[in-house]
Amino acid sequence: MVVVHRAHGFRVIIYTQDHEPAHVHIVGPGRAKIKLLGPDGRPEVVDVVRIKRSDMRRLLAEVTEHRDRFMREWERIHGRSD
Repeated sequence: MVVVHRAHGFRVIIYTQDHEPAHVHIVGPGRAKIKLLGPDGRPEVVDVVRIKRSDMRRLLAEVTEHRDRFMREWERIHGRSD
């Protein structure tokens, strides 16, 4: 796993042996999975476990802001993207 970002007490992780589509995992007091390219081209929340709604809004904003860098990291790690 590669920690690509830290924000609001959470880590944004890309697992090296993961699957497409390109996504990140949020880990901290709870966990979530966010696709980097949803149907409308913006990041899309796939799953959330025990993260407060207010924290999830902030985390989604972080992923949206840094999405291009996360996509580059995904491609560097996996050699491909969705």
